[in-house]
Amino acid sequence: MRRREFISILASAAAALPRTARAQQGALPRRVGILLPYFDGDAEGKAVVAAFQRGLQDLGWTEGRNIRFEVRWAGGDPDKARTFAKELVAMKPDVIVPSSNLVTTIMQQETRSIPIVFILVGDPVGSGYVASMAQPGSNLTGFAVLENAIGGKWVELLLEVAPAIGRVGFMLHPETSANTGLLRGAETAATSAIKLIALGVHNTAEIERAVTEFAAQPNGGLIVAPHAITFANRNVIVDLAARFRLPAVYAFRNFAASGGLLSYGTNTLLVWRDGASYVDRVLKGAKPAELPAQFPTKYELVVNLRTAKALGLTVPPQLLGRADDVIE
Repeated sequence: MRRREFISILASAAAALPRTARAQQGALPRRVGILLPYFDGDAEGKAVVAAFQRGLQDLGWTEGRNIRFEVRWAGGDPDKARTFAKELVAMKPDVIVPSSNLVTTIMQQETRSIPIVFILVGDPVGSGYVASMAQPGSNLTGFAVLENAIGGKWVELLLEVAPAIGRVGFMLHPETSANTGLLRGAETAATSAIKLIALGVHNTAEIERAVTEFAAQPNGGLIVAPHAITFANRNVIVDLAARFRLPAVYAFRNFAASGGLLSYGTNTLLVWRDGASYVDRVLKGAKPAELPAQFPTKYELVVNLRTAKALGLTVPPQLLGRADDVIE
């Protein structure tokens, strides 16, 4: 009897081993790779990562307990982004979170199997990230940054605050479909009295040259489309606009906070919080192909009155009344 009991105990223990191993495996922290177009140490970059991590913490994911973050900073450099993308894919994380079209395109080229939740990209369909917004159909889904019609809104805002403008320089990355779509949106709003000029840029030197040449003629204003290149050169662009006294409109609040005249676009922190909800769902078994990609539901207007004063502009009261934030 004792021998049979001993054998029974051994059999039960052996049967329990796979369950124990699975339990231990399930207890391992899940790994999330994050690839950003910010420079390491950028305050805005730190803020969006913190917002993302807080969003996941609210959903039960705590760093060091059940989740681990691998954050890489590309700073708008395609070569650096490609190196970091390969590094993250080699880690075999549970999900990867890239931001910007530059970074997302590179990440898409590196893996067709690891789930990807992109944040703040332009034109997800035209960029080839998803088959449609409603049915992504691959290992990518996420959150877009702007709709093309916003390009027209930027022109309207620029003319509202600086009605004497006769020329508008539209800075963009010309090979990015999201930027050319915004340019088309701007063209629909430009009147016969406004000359819209595309300023294609790929690096800091081209940005400096494009703005300098554009500012050689009077009555100019500037619109800056969102891209990893313009984002990484935020301070350069804002300083150039101030030096040449160009009223300028940007897509993100941090441009206005850095001294830009106006920004109208997505609240990046809110979008990153939304991104956390999708990462949570993927970690719990949802497939990116089945999670609809989303456009923003809210845009915010930020006005920098200090910059307006420096440019000799009077911001109309009705515009100030519509602003979500006024920097004085």
